[in-house]
Amino acid sequence: MREKVHRHLGKVLTGAALAAAGTAAMVAVTLPGTAGADDSGGAGGGARAARQTGQGPDAAPPGVVEQAPAEPKRGTGRDPLTDDEIRRVEKLAGAGRLSATARDVSGARGPQRLSTDLAEPEAAEVDDPNAPRRADVTFYDYRTDTLVTRTVDLTTGKVEHTGTQRGVQPPPARAESAEAARILMADPLGAGLKADYKDATGKDLTSPDQLELSGGIYEASPGAQPAVLDRCGEHRCVRLFTKVRNGPWIDTRDLVIDLSARRTAALDRG
Repeated sequence: MREKVHRHLGKVLTGAALAAAGTAAMVAVTLPGTAGADDSGGAGGGARAARQTGQGPDAAPPGVVEQAPAEPKRGTGRDPLTDDEIRRVEKLAGAGRLSATARDVSGARGPQRLSTDLAEPEAAEVDDPNAPRRADVTFYDYRTDTLVTRTVDLTTGKVEHTGTQRGVQPPPARAESAEAARILMADPLGAGLKADYKDATGKDLTSPDQLELSGGIYEASPGAQPAVLDRCGEHRCVRLFTKVRNGPWIDTRDLVIDLSARRTAALDRG
């Protein structure tokens, strides 16, 4: 793992050196032309200078920055959900018994929100311009390892449908990737990640906020992983792609974090 970081840092430094060399070459070519323009005299040279600085009768008018129009609180038809609609529908969908019994990725009360999307119209409403706007809000309940999708009518605020599935694992949300990093950092298998981070930055890794994280779902295949990961798919398991903020990647692809069981295991790369 540590070799990966050093190789990447070498590439970063090489890229910076090339960029510096390229800049120096450009300056060497550009400066003589610039000097010639500055030294040119006469009315023609003065007129050109005036136009370049936005002065004189032929100068272009100054640009005007217009403020973007305010987003409406509610969309129409198949418009994307507005920020106001998203906030409202997520609150409605997460209310009731689900908020009391479900648990999120950290173990706190309430389900883990995964996504909020404009729902597809029903078959009889496809050509109806006045069809109701609905949103699908998807949650994961870590207490029961269940995917929950609630469909909410955006006009009435009514939850029209609740669907549940087990063994279905959509991509992880940002909060889940952060929690996976937190679990990894607390595990002995996270020692390499912390050592690589210190090699790259000279600082200790103490929080997922110090990393740029993305994650992918890992699902078990017969005999393809340690026994401790055999329930991945039924459990919600994540592989992390880890990057130092404004720095190199750190290779953690051989580590799988079981968010349901809150433990980490290493895959055999051989």
